[in-house]
Amino acid sequence: MSDTESLLEFPCQFPIKVMGKSHADFDAMVVEVVRRHVDDISEGAVTSRPSKAGNYTAVTVVIEATSRAQLDAIYMELTACPEVLMAL
Repeated sequence: MSDTESLLEFPCQFPIKVMGKSHADFDAMVVEVVRRHVDDISEGAVTSRPSKAGNYTAVTVVIEATSRAQLDAIYMELTACPEVLMAL
């Protein structure tokens, strides 16, 4: 699907949600991966929330997405990480 066929209009604000097993560096790992594809992540763009039992962490990073290819690259790299259980 090309950018012209996408339901999104670029550039746009886009939340990337990532879930994985809780550990001290999970948030930093997610942000590191996203920064490889995004020039600037604004302050307050990253939020995290532990699961009720604390076994898992959900991290949301809101980015200024510039293309479908950029989003695809971010999701492919995130899902290739063994720490990531799911990326939405």
